[in-house]
Amino acid sequence: MRYSKIRKMDISNGPGVRVSIFVQGCTFNCKNCFNPETHDFDGGEEFNGEIIERVLKLCENKNIQGLSILGGEPMHPKNIEGTTKLAKEFKQKFPDKTIWAWTGFSFDKDLKGKEVLKYIDVLVDGQYKDELRNPTLKWRGSSNQRVIDINKSIEENTVCCLYE
Repeated sequence: MRYSKIRKMDISNGPGVRVSIFVQGCTFNCKNCFNPETHDFDGGEEFNGEIIERVLKLCENKNIQGLSILGGEPMHPKNIEGTTKLAKEFKQKFPDKTIWAWTGFSFDKDLKGKEVLKYIDVLVDGQYKDELRNPTLKWRGSSNQRVIDINKSIEENTVCCLYE
């Protein structure tokens, strides 16, 4: 896996002040994607244990409420292993902080049963659709995307959205 950038104090990708990492590589190529520079799997920099340590160190700040994982596409088969490793290590170190992740894949169709879901608190799923763009929506760009409470969804065996 590769990554595009890390934001040390991000207030636009999830609630509160967060550390955000943007993974590199996406095959969806959504029209008017807000991050087209992350589409090339060969772009960015190598993601490894040192990068995980760097992200975790940034998250030690008491003002940081959690970690946001965006892309690119963090759940792409080329990226999901690295995403899972980062999410697992984050949750082991910070069980009271949250992980938010964004994906073009569908929670209930594509990601059900994936290990990464054990560590993610909120998943924004669905590809961005320019024709459904709505700038008034919380945490998502188009009305087809869902902001899903993962723990509640797994517990109740249904998709539980935080915002309609």
